[in-house]
Amino acid sequence: MRSRVRSTLATSLVGTTAALVALLVPGTAHAAHAAPAKLSHASAVSKLNATGGIGLSSSGGCSNRNNSTCTSLEQVNAASISDVITLRKASNCTLTITGGTEVGHASGTYSHWNGYKIDFSPTSCVSNYVTGSFTRIANRGDGAARYRSAAGNVYARESNHWDVTFCGGSAACTSAASS
Repeated sequence: MRSRVRSTLATSLVGTTAALVALLVPGTAHAAHAAPAKLSHASAVSKLNATGGIGLSSSGGCSNRNNSTCTSLEQVNAASISDVITLRKASNCTLTITGGTEVGHASGTYSHWNGYKIDFSPTSCVSNYVTGSFTRIANRGDGAARYRSAAGNVYARESNHWDVTFCGGSAACTSAASS
């Protein structure tokens, strides 16, 4: 009886420890193998509106994902929206999203279309927060200056916006966005 109790306790402890490690250490969660949770445009906007201080700007005044002049959050990763909210709260900056999951961006696994990347207006508040809070890493191939947050998100300063890859704790994403 005692050996069964010890065995059960040991199994529970190992399972609990693995779950804690997955939560606390970026890139170790089993979810890295599963598809990320996606949000509709309306759901993403609702979450952003509930936070306050986060707006969307669209040159076409629309949110159609299949129109490059629109700004869409359709099929954005839930983790990306969560990280946008974290950025808003940590920086205390007003954020304006200028690019989301709409067509017209570069392709790739960790792309806009796949819900990992979001573009922001480069206000002085946002720029000062990014450059003062995150680690400067090598410029991107196109010359864009890059910064990596402690969470593994990568911020690239393009000519007229911040292009941010929200990695959701995925070490593979951070590595790809940093190289």
